[in-house]
Amino acid sequence: MERTFLNTSSFKTLYQKMAAASHHLNMAPDRLRFAYWVPNVSGGLVISKIPQRTNWDLESNVRYAKAAEAAGFEYGLTQIRFLASYGAAKQHESVSFSQAILGATKSIKIIAAILPGIWNPTVAAKQIASIDNYSNGRIAVNIVSGWFKGEFHSVGEWWLEHAERYRRSNEFIRVLKGIWTSPDETGFSFSGDFYRYTNYNLSPKPVQRPHPEIFQGGNSDDARVNAAEVSGWYFMNGNDIAGFRTQIEDVKSRAKKNNHEVKFAVNGFVIVRETEEEAIRVLEEIQGKADREAVQAFGDAVKQAGASTSNKTGMWANSKLKDLVQYNDGFKTKLIGTKEQVADRLLLLKSLGIDLVLTAFLHYEDEIDQFGREVVPLVRQLEREGRGKDVDFEVKRTGDVYSPS
Repeated sequence: MERTFLNTSSFKTLYQKMAAASHHLNMAPDRLRFAYWVPNVSGGLVISKIPQRTNWDLESNVRYAKAAEAAGFEYGLTQIRFLASYGAAKQHESVSFSQAILGATKSIKIIAAILPGIWNPTVAAKQIASIDNYSNGRIAVNIVSGWFKGEFHSVGEWWLEHAERYRRSNEFIRVLKGIWTSPDETGFSFSGDFYRYTNYNLSPKPVQRPHPEIFQGGNSDDARVNAAEVSGWYFMNGNDIAGFRTQIEDVKSRAKKNNHEVKFAVNGFVIVRETEEEAIRVLEEIQGKADREAVQAFGDAVKQAGASTSNKTGMWANSKLKDLVQYNDGFKTKLIGTKEQVADRLLLLKSLGIDLVLTAFLHYEDEIDQFGREVVPLVRQLEREGRGKDVDFEVKRTGDVYSPS
């Protein structure tokens, strides 16, 4: 891949300017929050042979994290892969990589992806509690129930059916919360189908209260049940307006019955260019240069996982081949166009009830900075003017932004 780096003095100046500019823009309690996919696996965030100025090594990722921090991003999400697959030939482990990034940054929170079955919740609880202490409360977790059967088989773990994987994740999250919050005097006891504990006491406990934030994703009924019962955040793949509305309304309704509150996050691939036409050309080039064999294999794997759900609504149930070039349907979110169009789209997402947008880029070396310079300040300005609250206004103003071929 191509590599273009800012020199040290230029980066330091940029970091200081952006940090000063973005600080006052991020204080509103109802602000739309931004996260970015940490490229801790090789191949970038698209399954394409297009040249990318994105690297997966630690040095590059520390640079990206500092740029994101300065640009007003509040979260980064590390990926978890235990097996080379679908364009990701090499992979750094998520929890240790998150700790390394946290050690080099000051304010950004890193969400570490964790895979029940391969991880034991005791180990995960201890790891995250320790890192939370090291980082002064800047670690979170994303509980991934799993979609890649071959990954589990390769490492000798049982591959459970879809509903059972989510039941295990539900217990996993309950156990994490219990270990992190149980009184020292009594410890934590639990009797489930997958995990059992008797008076287990973790010390030290995490710094964050009541515990580190817990994210999860999914689109199936099983995923929505988990979000409505135990998770703090619900990640959604890219979708259209109607799709987002349906998911949000359904999960909120389920959560209300449980007296549980859930926040919503969505995945979106960002392409900001001077003109809409230029941005769409970049999208078409990414898709046109797709690694078709890898995309097809990825599509077969995720659609098989989705077909095993009770209501046949896995995360990629309605995805076309061109959508799957971006792992989590990020093109569907349509953060593609001019800075003004992308800002409008972000405010539309906010008006739908989305609290956080998880971004990915083609060129991490340049585009995190660009997003912080051009898009975040514009979003904050429009938020102060009252935008992002009236869904009917935002839909009428923005619509679908562009009509892809």
